[in-house]
Amino acid sequence: MRVEQLGTGTPSIAVVGGIHGDEPCGVNAIERLLDERPSVTAPVKLVIANERALETGVRYVDEDLNRAFPGDRSAGTHEGRLAARLADEVEDCVIWSMHSTQSHAKPFAIVDDVTDRVKSICPRLPITALVETGPFAEGRLLGSGETIEVECGLQGTETATENAYRLTLAFLTAVGVLPGDAASRSLPVFRLVEMIPKESADQYEIFVDNFERVESGTPFAAADGSVRTADEPFYPVLMSAYGYREVFGYAAKKIGALDPAPLDR
Repeated sequence: MRVEQLGTGTPSIAVVGGIHGDEPCGVNAIERLLDERPSVTAPVKLVIANERALETGVRYVDEDLNRAFPGDRSAGTHEGRLAARLADEVEDCVIWSMHSTQSHAKPFAIVDDVTDRVKSICPRLPITALVETGPFAEGRLLGSGETIEVECGLQGTETATENAYRLTLAFLTAVGVLPGDAASRSLPVFRLVEMIPKESADQYEIFVDNFERVESGTPFAAADGSVRTADEPFYPVLMSAYGYREVFGYAAKKIGALDPAPLDR
């Protein structure tokens, strides 16, 4: 784990990249910030998390780091030990954690709960949706403090890297680390309600778009030609053919829209 800082003093804001070693967009954004060293009005901690996985371009070494929190410094896995160290490093910080996905090209944010701070920050970010995990935050960095995870774009693309940098600048502006005012917008909010499992198969297909309502009776996926049909309406989130080993993604419900709240810095 590599830890750097912009500004002097004790940071209350942390930017994290490289939770997964095959998602370099956040690491690239942090490296660009370190190269450019913008003038900050408050200190910020910059963390490149799973350096060992990044070196070989794999998602993880022993176990998924974003399912290993809070971790244990004496754990038998690399990620179990790293999770404990990372959780300690960002303790008491508002955390911005960058990811990429195989399911959706447009950036969106994921939070454990829509807190007042989330309400003040997320409408000021260039994202298309906000997702509340509900019961699905277990083991994620989301449970280690006030964390906003952002899916920056499609995994391995230059667009995801550019988005990660642009999103991070907007986040740092919204929390007062960078000067200026962030543009605001109304933001649709979704809550995850269930995982959509997929059986073992050689070929998977997805017939629907993330964040677009799927009506009852609509075919939404297939495994080796066996079609899955919606029993009731839902909104697909993080749904892709090969993004997860055992699930297609998540079913969510739309719970409203988030309008900009006063800044909570």
